[in-house]
Amino acid sequence: MAEIHSSAVVAPGAELGDGVVIGPYCVVGPHVRLGANTQLMSHVVIDGHTSLGRACTVFPFACLGTQTQDLKFAGGTTHVEIGDATTLREYVTVNSGTHEGEVTRVGSRCHIMAYAHIAHACRVGDDVIMANAATLAGEVVVEDQVVLGGMAGVHQFVRIGRLCILGGCTKVTQDCPPFMMVDGNPARVAGLNRVGMDRRGLGEETGKALRRAHRILYRENLTAAEALQQIEAELPKLPEVEHLVNFVRSSKRGIVR
Repeated sequence: MAEIHSSAVVAPGAELGDGVVIGPYCVVGPHVRLGANTQLMSHVVIDGHTSLGRACTVFPFACLGTQTQDLKFAGGTTHVEIGDATTLREYVTVNSGTHEGEVTRVGSRCHIMAYAHIAHACRVGDDVIMANAATLAGEVVVEDQVVLGGMAGVHQFVRIGRLCILGGCTKVTQDCPPFMMVDGNPARVAGLNRVGMDRRGLGEETGKALRRAHRILYRENLTAAEALQQIEAELPKLPEVEHLVNFVRSSKRGIVR
């Protein structure tokens, strides 16, 4: 059974899993689904066609699933989907999609800190950390295990590769390749995210290959196409190396250099 404070407003039709706790002055819309053991602390608003997985925690004044801020919105049913064990701190906003059927997704085990914003149709992976006031514009892709520093801003349609870390106040207008440290305005690659790689247990062989890939891509004065060709010719076919190559090759906005 769910535990609902007497001052909360939960619309008929909302689906609440076992052990859900809804605190004082929360508002939950009729198309919302909350997974088992999810907790809304107080003054939380969740509306639209929004689902949260199991064991999420939502802090006061967060607002999830409300209408996109995209002026192209012309009505229709859009969605927000949030995975398991994700924390959304105070004043976080996650907007719904713009076009009919469009989904904004946030993965599992994410930690989204106060005042962070995730706009329409973003796709945020698992184990992502967004520090205070980090902001994603519409249709941004953030892969798994990324860290965004406080007040970092990411332009529409940009991709942030796996295990990237963005420094505070970084302005990102192009794709950030996986495993990199990115900082500044305009953003620049400062090196490999070696601490993050070690914490995720990538291993010595993978670390050595990625260090070499970084040197080829950023230190040998090659075009991206030339660098990728050299990486593929010289480095072992490890999954992480192949992911880096495929990410850069598929970039439509160009990569941060």
